Amino acid sequence: MTNSSCLLPKHPEQLQFALLRNSSKQNLFVDRLFDMFDIKRNGVIEFSEFVRSLSIFHPSASPEKKIEFAFRLFDIRQSGYIGHNELKEMVLATLTESDVTVPDDVVESIVEKTIREADSNGDGKIDGKEWKEYVGKNPSLLKMMTLPYLKDITLAFPSFVLRTEVEHC
Repeated sequence: MTNSSCLLPKHPEQLQFALLRNSSKQNLFVDRLFDMFDIKRNGVIEFSEFVRSLSIFHPSASPEKKIEFAFRLFDIRQSGYIGHNELKEMVLATLTESDVTVPDDVVESIVEKTIREADSNGDGKIDGKEWKEYVGKNPSLLKMMTLPYLKDITLAFPSFVLRTEVEHC
């Protein structure tokens, strides 16, 4: 019998293929997800890390947890804030992943408008508190943080979320 955890994406290119059905081009969004899922920082996503990290995308996960995860996702340099360049990199990665091409000036406009709206203290960057307030005003930003089919999985296999210890492949 095959251990189902052996089928989980463990390496960056496997996660990219699982999410985008393409492992040939670099994707910042997927790289950031991999880094965040790889809790032990050993270059491999273990089953317990995968389940723990994926739980944030469950429809029943709290909005606060989703907001915190999204902030960490966009805080590429892990500095405690989202700067202009980080936001621009993530916007470009999201557009690329969606096969959407927009002129550089439009991307720059999106980034500037977002910072202008979110940066309530005027320091040119978005901290965690400002991010939470911004997402509160723009809840559609959390749509990408919910995978509806996870509810079906936990209804069909209630132990899926509870059981994180499995044999290694």
